[in-house]
Amino acid sequence: MPDTSYTPKGPASQPGKRVGQGSADEQRRDATTIARLKEELAAQAALIATQQVSLAHSRKIFDRASVAARIGVWECSLPGERLTWTDVIYDLFDLPRGAALDRSEIIKCYPPESRKALDSLRSQAIAERSGFTLDAEITTFAGHSRWIRITASVECEAGVPVRIFGMKQDITEEKILSDRMRYLAEFDAMTGLANRARFQARLAHADEARPLGALLLIDLDGFKAVNDTFGHVIGDECLKAAAERLAGGCGEADLVARVGGDEFAVLLGSHLDRGAVSGVARDIIEAMSRPVAIRGQSLRLGASVGVAFAGTGLPCDLFAQADTALYAAKAAGRNTFRIFKAVTGAKGRSAAA
Repeated sequence: MPDTSYTPKGPASQPGKRVGQGSADEQRRDATTIARLKEELAAQAALIATQQVSLAHSRKIFDRASVAARIGVWECSLPGERLTWTDVIYDLFDLPRGAALDRSEIIKCYPPESRKALDSLRSQAIAERSGFTLDAEITTFAGHSRWIRITASVECEAGVPVRIFGMKQDITEEKILSDRMRYLAEFDAMTGLANRARFQARLAHADEARPLGALLLIDLDGFKAVNDTFGHVIGDECLKAAAERLAGGCGEADLVARVGGDEFAVLLGSHLDRGAVSGVARDIIEAMSRPVAIRGQSLRLGASVGVAFAGTGLPCDLFAQADTALYAAKAAGRNTFRIFKAVTGAKGRSAAA
């Protein structure tokens, strides 16, 4: 039998490459890939950690700002009416944080006027898929009176409202300051009566809805002598006493104001006839003539009153007419009143009782 060569079975070996060398290369490549992926994962983990720290810091700042500004976030599911609040809103309503919320009970914190406004704006916003802002008064579960500013937006899915959400902020201090500023702008700080600015505004805006009937200008008789003799402190007390008597005796007045140092004005509605207006003038004179007891002193004042009835003239004409009648009352001996009467056919004007 001739000699034959023997070739072992199995994969043919490649020249210059040892058995097992290919798998080693693959392992190195896999190791490199794994190392690279681990580095990427580590980098992503570091980024996530950094973002978490940043998010936590931002949330901390937001929470502190929210508490400082007394602003909380709320949402209400639709139509289920399930409420979700942040801690600040629980504090605003004096409820324990995290307590179960029942909107039907929460809404009772709003007095009727605020509740009516809230219901109207909320229904309109849901119907129009819009939002609203409202300053509303509440009485908290602890009985405290507060003012809150509500902002709201409606969120929809496929055109259907699914929730309403927004913010609530405590504006009690802002409301107090605003009311105080408005009070100072419209009222006399000493007497509490309307001031000249408010009087002039009412006089200028007399219209068919709130027509004026008459204007009475009152000047205190003897006030200068009291002020000069006893000083401004006693004089101020006299003004306060006079204002109290004037306000108390003019319950039907549209407006009672202090328009000057010792000069007051009373605006009466059109429902009072000439006799009733004259009766008011007499009552004022009688009230002002009673002695004023201040710091052990019994002081006597008096009042002169000028009356003008509203007509077809301008509001400024009504003031000028009452002022003319007032001077006529003083000229007649004080502690009396005069009613303005235009002299027909004459250029001048006079006042007659």
